Amino acid sequence: MSRSATLLALAAIVLWASLALLSVQLRAVPPFLLVAIALLVGAACGLPRWREWKVPPTTLLLGCYGLFGYHFCLFMAFRFAPALEANLINYLWPLLIVLLSPLILPGVSLTPRHIAGGLLGFAGCGLIVAGQGLALPESRHLLGYGLALMAAVMWSTYSLLTKRVRAFPTGAIGGFCAASGVLALLAHCLFEPAYWPLPAEWGWLLWLGVGPMGAAFFLWDAALKRGDARAIGTLAYLTPLLSTALLALFGGGSFGWRAAVAMGLILGGAWLGNSSRRGDPR
Repeated sequence: MSRSATLLALAAIVLWASLALLSVQLRAVPPFLLVAIALLVGAACGLPRWREWKVPPTTLLLGCYGLFGYHFCLFMAFRFAPALEANLINYLWPLLIVLLSPLILPGVSLTPRHIAGGLLGFAGCGLIVAGQGLALPESRHLLGYGLALMAAVMWSTYSLLTKRVRAFPTGAIGGFCAASGVLALLAHCLFEPAYWPLPAEWGWLLWLGVGPMGAAFFLWDAALKRGDARAIGTLAYLTPLLSTALLALFGGGSFGWRAAVAMGLILGGAWLGNSSRRGDPR
């Protein structure tokens, strides 16, 4: 995979890693309102390239499917299931990107290195969450688990399908954010009580919109356009690791032996999946 694609994907991953820390700061804000404000801020960041927002209706629907549909399912999953278990299921999406690539992208196949890298990364992801204590599934949580799985499927298929639709400029992501933000605002009006963020919360909301729910989407799209989706999918396993490290750094958790072992598994998986071999379609 090209160096530029790797750097773009890593930049998006670093921004996404701050999402959990920001959500702690914004836990009082209703989730759909949070998503709406963040996505609309992300759209505002894309205004300098607003002329690129004009895309075919099917492409815009794909953007809403990915940005709004993913967050809708994920936040609804957190309502119906314990957050840790739901988030673990959600982090199946990097593995799904790797494993679904041959089904969605023509001319792409999996090598043993890609499969091994994906499984190592998922093992590391699971170890991070398992270290916090998981309960056995209960029937009342099944809807939440199903929604978390749907979120994982939606983000992985969105990421892959952007390589199947007619080519569109990365600036069009701003239009995706705008449309998805409006849909999230509608979901807030339908499902949540009215809420106006406190002055202290606006700073965190602006950073959320500029970073993990703004620039990260542009970077991710640019990486997918330049690189191998299988390798990018394995790199994405760094997200839960970096998220855990940030929480530990700012007092939201501890970085013990489990996290250290998980780091080795995740970095090993990312290296395997990111290694190019002659004859691989890139």
